[in-house]
Amino acid sequence: MDYGFDRFLRHDELTSWLHDLAAAHPGLVTIESYGTSHEGRDLWLATITDTSTGAHDTKPAHWVDANIHSVEVTGGVAALHLVHHLVSGFGTDDTVTRALRTRTFYVAPRVNPDGVEWALADSPRYRRSSVRAWPWRDAHRSPGVHERDIDGDGRVLTMRVPDPDGWWMASELDGRIMKPVPPEGVGTGVVRYRLLDEGELVDHDGFTIPTPAPPQGLDMNRNFPAGWGTEVHGSGDHPMSEPEIDALVRAMVARPNICGYNAYHTSGGVLLRPSSTKSDGDLAPFDVWVWGQLGERGNALTGYTVHSVFEDFTWDKKVTMSGAADDWVYEHLGVYGWTTEFWDVIHAATGTKQSTHFWYVGPTEAEEVAVLRWAEEHGHDGVFVDWYPFDHPQLGPVELGGWDHMRSWTNPPLALLAAEVRPHAEFAVHQALASPALAVAHTAAVALGADTWRVELGIANTGWLPTDVTAHARKSHMVLPLVATVEGADVLGGPARLELGQLEGRSSARFSGRNDGTPDRALATWVVRAPAGSEVHLTASHQRAGRVEATVVLAG
Repeated sequence: MDYGFDRFLRHDELTSWLHDLAAAHPGLVTIESYGTSHEGRDLWLATITDTSTGAHDTKPAHWVDANIHSVEVTGGVAALHLVHHLVSGFGTDDTVTRALRTRTFYVAPRVNPDGVEWALADSPRYRRSSVRAWPWRDAHRSPGVHERDIDGDGRVLTMRVPDPDGWWMASELDGRIMKPVPPEGVGTGVVRYRLLDEGELVDHDGFTIPTPAPPQGLDMNRNFPAGWGTEVHGSGDHPMSEPEIDALVRAMVARPNICGYNAYHTSGGVLLRPSSTKSDGDLAPFDVWVWGQLGERGNALTGYTVHSVFEDFTWDKKVTMSGAADDWVYEHLGVYGWTTEFWDVIHAATGTKQSTHFWYVGPTEAEEVAVLRWAEEHGHDGVFVDWYPFDHPQLGPVELGGWDHMRSWTNPPLALLAAEVRPHAEFAVHQALASPALAVAHTAAVALGADTWRVELGIANTGWLPTDVTAHARKSHMVLPLVATVEGADVLGGPARLELGQLEGRSSARFSGRNDGTPDRALATWVVRAPAGSEVHLTASHQRAGRVEATVVLAG
């Protein structure tokens, strides 16, 4: 299937694209289902590596997933573009080729296929995340307005209802834009409105219009074990209660070679990193520094600014966004997690980044007008829909229109989609290449007489990060040690399997005072007995840094 990353794929299209790509590149790509969704759709995982240089689980790996939130479909496009970038760059791009020969990429492009199918349907339904009814198991719908495409045009817009006590009025800058009625109110002759999501009213009493949350109230990104709690909105019945999150967690834990993580979301045009619940002062200083170093490269490649969720994005520090994936991979797996929030329409329109509290306070009047004018000047049709009359079955004459949030504030116009996601593939490659990686740096067989030999294996971590990746992982003893083994000869006076601890990476150079020695190296030695001319097989393995092998011929 031809795909230019200029539209959003339905599940069947995504499935075909992935399997066609794997069939065309059998030495680089494999596709497997790591579970099924609430509605029974496969959860696809693409594994990308050069299998001629080793199996996927013998190399350090970087994990990317997307579309845990149903309407944030730009993330899924970015994940597919990453797969394309790796496959098309192998053999032509030196950096990509080196990455695939020495690293593995795991890409789960659609964590929540059910929610995305609802969002991309001909008559869409927009939900935050899961489509499972929760906490009302019977999909109970409370009285009030319930969002849906009520006029059947394939969009969910806003209903503008004239009301003398309404909270909104037309902007003097552009009458199509709604702004809040000021604290002092307005004089006579000014039309005021109620603004409601396009939808139907359930059990309307003719006077009040409640705005209940939809029956599908789960947020899968609050369902991870780290920081999970019942006080967190949409957290689910218990950690990993949702089949999509249970499958994701188990798939990642089953791949202990994962050294880095990125979740693709929208929106804001930012790179978010943990913690969601703790200040930077409560994290390991080395880990905060490493995030900063990685983030500098991410900012240079993408233009996205780097922020701590807790420090910069939490409106009320007493009400935190816990149970999130990036916190879980850091706190429970000990690797650096990121959340990429694609697309900042305010920045596109004005050149100024949106507020880090935009999620809470929304755009200003001037920002809305600027976005509207930008969309019109650049021909981005459909971003804003002029108000048009509609005879609502319960409310009578209303107007429909306003922002198509799915194609404006939440996701970029389709014409800008490919350019928005493209540089993030390079950032993923950069993070993968920063991971620890074992190499054989020395071998020797020294004759001791009487068919006895001292065999040496020198192992080096050639990666930027230490073998256990984070200071948090080291302090909590999360990662197993480097192991070296010898086969092909009788080992004398000691074990054939040696545990050698952890190796530092080049990231420690700044803290060594330029007197670093060789903390990135370890020497394994054995005394063995075997006839001259025998071949001895040596192996070094680490759950994150990979597996390397060497053969030594015993020759005097």
